[in-house]
Amino acid sequence: MPYLQIDVSEPYSLAQKQRLAKRLGEIYAAKMQANVKRISIAIRELGAGGVWRCGEGEPYQAALLMCDIRRGRPAEQRADLAKALVEACVEILGLRLDQLNVEFTQHSGDEMYHPMLGGLSADWQPGEA
Repeated sequence: MPYLQIDVSEPYSLAQKQRLAKRLGEIYAAKMQANVKRISIAIRELGAGGVWRCGEGEPYQAALLMCDIRRGRPAEQRADLAKALVEACVEILGLRLDQLNVEFTQHSGDEMYHPMLGGLSADWQPGEA
């Protein structure tokens, strides 16, 4: 953890996906004061019509970025992260702002196990990176 998962309705090249994963990892590590080695990224291409946004008119294809994170960051920090992640997805994947939502699920540190970082995680503390 953290585990960032983006569901998209379009296919993307391996280079785009690798660039996106690198950028999202860098953004997360900087904004959330976390060790970049903790971060995993999933880019799930669900295919045409795989994710839809509903509104007043017809539904349109969209994307959703889920962030499973350790509990403890203030709302302002999470909002700043979400904005930067959206900007990266717009730039690299060509999504429009109205196509992407970001959602957070927060966990205590001991719900995450990292073999290369010593096992169960501690709860997040400011400045730990």
